[in-house]
Amino acid sequence: MFINDTILKVRYAETDKMGIVHNSRYYIWFEVARDEYIEKLDITYKELEDMGIMMPLVETHCKYLEGAKYGDEILIKTSVIEISGVKVVFNYDVFRNSDKKLLAKGGTTQAFVNSKEFKIVNIKKKYPEVWKLFEKLM
Repeated sequence: MFINDTILKVRYAETDKMGIVHNSRYYIWFEVARDEYIEKLDITYKELEDMGIMMPLVETHCKYLEGAKYGDEILIKTSVIEISGVKVVFNYDVFRNSDKKLLAKGGTTQAFVNSKEFKIVNIKKKYPEVWKLFEKLM
């Protein structure tokens, strides 16, 4: 299984009055990490969209274990834990890079849909070249 590492630095604007990263920011971080992961497939999300494939979120979750703070360097380990022709499930483990402390665990599920009708599409059948890219990382 392929795991991609994404490193981010917590910006002041991402924190709340308590000086801790606001919970909504983790989902933005997940998107950044997912984008980087897909680029490791030798294709960008933009290229997938240009082919007519979109990946809307159908489920997301995050368990917060300890708050990240302004200035912390964050390491997000992203992996695919399930893939079928019609969906992909990503896992995210968020660490403080300095001490490798696990701060949060999350996941997202994306469906594969065509961009014209926004209907579920089986990429295994309709886009076998894209399926092969995803499959090689499992």
